[in-house]
Amino acid sequence: MLSYQHAYHAGGPADLHKHAALAALLARLTAKDRGVTYMETHAGRALYDLSGAEAAKTGEAAAGIGRLEGLPPSPFHDAVMSARAANGPSAYPGSPAIAAHLLRKQDRIVLMEKHPQEASALKRAMKTTGAEVHARDGYEGVLAVSPPKPRRGLVLIDPSYEVKDEYGRVADFVPQLAAKWPEAAILVWYPLLPTGRHEAMASALEGAGAARHEVGFEPLRPGGMEGSGLVLWNPPFGAAADLGAGRILAPQVLSA
Repeated sequence: MLSYQHAYHAGGPADLHKHAALAALLARLTAKDRGVTYMETHAGRALYDLSGAEAAKTGEAAAGIGRLEGLPPSPFHDAVMSARAANGPSAYPGSPAIAAHLLRKQDRIVLMEKHPQEASALKRAMKTTGAEVHARDGYEGVLAVSPPKPRRGLVLIDPSYEVKDEYGRVADFVPQLAAKWPEAAILVWYPLLPTGRHEAMASALEGAGAARHEVGFEPLRPGGMEGSGLVLWNPPFGAAADLGAGRILAPQVLSA
């Protein structure tokens, strides 16, 4: 299914949760000189304009980053400020742009995006970063190029979950990838919806020793997203404690 476009949801509360955690994790992985490989299964377009019609239609950006007058100092804050310095005050970095800001010359970025329009925009946004962009199915693509060099790394799995069996596909994919690339930390994002479809997937992944972190927020529409969840498989040293102690920017601050 190729109808989903993240521009309608960029900068919302779920993005803040996911991207702040991602930035903190990348900062931890790059604390030492050894190179890392960063991959994504569903990369999106990397850069979003929050003054656009898409953001205005859903109101998610206004309910997310738009309600924060000033972000606290953090790797996520640095990535947002860098995107705005280069692209204007309404710019918002997607996960590929956050990674490109935080990673170094010795690191590698490999991005998968199946949606034709999003893949084209992704290639344009990342053309000066050295990132490898593949217009292909993310699950198949990441498995095909794993294990990479450098072997130490992180994979972000961030599908739209528009298709009901996506939860099962993620639950099956994570252990497959871990078996092929055991050095990788694997970060899975999922929405908290009234139907609770995420629960079986998240519980299965958490049961393998992964760290799990969820935050709730007011849905913008009846039956809409009630929160955001993350499961971190094979967490680097200290990363699980970061999640458990809330040492990331959590969307609860938006309702304070």
